Amino acid sequence: MSKVLIADDDPNIRELVCVLLKNGGLEVCEAKDGRDALSVMDKENPDLAIIDLMMPNMDGYELCRAIRQYYENMPVLMLTAKGELPAKVKGFEAGADDYLTKPFEGDELVLRVMALLRRYKIEASQTLQIGNVLVDRNSYTVTVGGDKEDIPRKEFELLFKLAGFPGRTFPRDQLIEDVWGYDFDGNERTLDVHIGRLRERFPAELSGFRIVTVRGLGYRLEVVS
Repeated sequence: MSKVLIADDDPNIRELVCVLLKNGGLEVCEAKDGRDALSVMDKENPDLAIIDLMMPNMDGYELCRAIRQYYENMPVLMLTAKGELPAKVKGFEAGADDYLTKPFEGDELVLRVMALLRRYKIEASQTLQIGNVLVDRNSYTVTVGGDKEDIPRKEFELLFKLAGFPGRTFPRDQLIEDVWGYDFDGNERTLDVHIGRLRERFPAELSGFRIVTVRGLGYRLEVVS
């Protein structure tokens, strides 16, 4: 069972989030500020952290940077009343993976937490078998029918992202942000070109999967039966 740390100086918010996550089948631990959170993390070893932005002693930005320094692979969800773009940008720059603004819907919070846990579990495994293709993030190689080949880094990251969630439709802007970063200053055509190259490299009849365009939204990878 995954364990989630909730760091927030508001005891009512902590209680609410605890109830929501426990009902979702997760274990929880609590911290009243950033400094307390680091101490709790050492003892509890959580799998994910939900942190408030405005806390005494150590705010969410500083806590997030500390998590990235000492717990690099731990997903972080920022939970805050600040919804302005500059606050979000600063949060992502500090290392946050996702951002949810108060007030929030309980179901959305649980879904975002579950999505982050799944994503990090897949990324931690470092290898994916999709159709007839083995994608190895340790060596950044792709193996098809026993033959290894190297592909450009961005194409690899895009394939790994799609292959980690077969059947899931990813919006174009999410793929761009996850693969190229939120500060990418190019355009969507770059994504289309990389998708086209992956389709050429891995035809469905050989790879056992295909990348489908979802008109008006994005792309998804489907296993060919």
